[in-house]
Amino acid sequence: MEESSFITILTTVGSQEEAEVILGHLLGERLVACVQQLEVRSAYCWKGELCRDEEVLLVMKSRAELFGQVEQCILEHHSYEVPEIISLPIITGHTPYLSWVDESLG
Repeated sequence: MEESSFITILTTVGSQEEAEVILGHLLGERLVACVQQLEVRSAYCWKGELCRDEEVLLVMKSRAELFGQVEQCILEHHSYEVPEIISLPIITGHTPYLSWVDESLG
């Protein structure tokens, strides 16, 4: 198990209901080990307009090799035209935690 093979994936959604649908699929398919949900206020420019929205940020732990499947699952259930779906490498971490992440994934 290489620590560098683990990633954190971020996406924002427009509602708690949408978050529950997406995380349900990702956890059910064992594409992510866990999902943290945070209510956030986002400000961004979209199609020339300044937007400010209440969103739910999903912070997910997975392996790099599963990113494509995670991305596809999110796209299938996401309401945004261009959703944020980004991956950040986990450079190092608590070995027992990363072992649990690894064991939790398909």
